[in-house]
Amino acid sequence: MPAVTMTIRAQADSLTSITKRGNWASREPGVILVFCIVFLVGLGIVALFAYRKWMTRKAKKQTFETAA
Repeated sequence: MPAVTMTIRAQADSLTSITKRGNWASREPGVILVFCIVFLVGLGIVALFAYRKWMTRKAKKQTFETAA
């Protein structure tokens, strides 16, 4: 027998109080939009640096001469 027993009603109340959440994103659409814009700008900057790195590596590879 467990030391602490809860009634079914108490279990249901505690479960609903834990799982009861509001939809914050629907109340604050502007913040979500700003998060999306910041993410896209950051992704673009990372892609730009990766593209530049890839192009420099490609240019080095083309200028590399092999002795055959």
